[in-house]
Amino acid sequence: MRTARKIAALSLAAFGCAAVLLASAAKDNSSSDNASTAALCPIVYRLDQSPSSRGYHYTFFGNAFFINDQGDLLTSAHVLETFRNGGQPSIIVSRPNSPPQLLPITVVAADSAYDVAILHVTPNPFSGHFRVSFLSLAIDPAVPGQSVLALSLHPARLQDAQSFQEPVEDRSPGKVLSFESTKLDKSAPAAEVFLLSHPVTLGQSGSPVLATDSKAVVGLVEGRWLRDNLVAFTHSNGKSDGNPGAAVPIRYAISLLDEKHVPWHVAPAAASSDGARKP
Repeated sequence: MRTARKIAALSLAAFGCAAVLLASAAKDNSSSDNASTAALCPIVYRLDQSPSSRGYHYTFFGNAFFINDQGDLLTSAHVLETFRNGGQPSIIVSRPNSPPQLLPITVVAADSAYDVAILHVTPNPFSGHFRVSFLSLAIDPAVPGQSVLALSLHPARLQDAQSFQEPVEDRSPGKVLSFESTKLDKSAPAAEVFLLSHPVTLGQSGSPVLATDSKAVVGLVEGRWLRDNLVAFTHSNGKSDGNPGAAVPIRYAISLLDEKHVPWHVAPAAASSDGARKP
């Protein structure tokens, strides 16, 4: 009888430990997911001179994400095409216990051949009361069959977007299908992209594609893959039609960051003691 009670007690203790471990793992995953989302920022154009009770009306163009705590972000160069002839782009940054805020951004550098751009926001939200984080970049390239996750934000109401409304998160899990060669700019040489098992949707251009295991960025969402040669894209500025998505490998962005001496962080498993890459 005592033996049976002892076994039962040990079983309950083991169950309790397992439950604690599972709860802890779920909490860690949730914290990681929240941190990843906090690195995202919609790129917008403010339409009002002054805010209403629901903030500023704005036009939504795509996504950017922080790559350090100094206010630097990455996006796709084509997201910024509207601003080539003027206009002030902004990002929407979330705040704890307060409505989101619009902050102006400047273009540090853009490379249309590989469709990547570096942005900088002022004031730096990492120095204020904002809900922000940054993403690490992967040194190792994505490979076919790898599990990935595309993260992006979009307005709750696309036709009536207002800045005090929290953006809606899109999470698109999938796998890397293959690598293809195509032109990202008509006057540029061919570049490499990788195809995703899921289609991309409105506003995902510039969004990070994360390796599911490391949560490091392996690419940026480019658009929808339409055919197997020549200029094979329509950028993700329209509704998805079921075609696979395509992403630009992160190595193109890393090359531009190093060229402009913008610091970035590597995934923890490949990082140095401080986790930072300072070219």
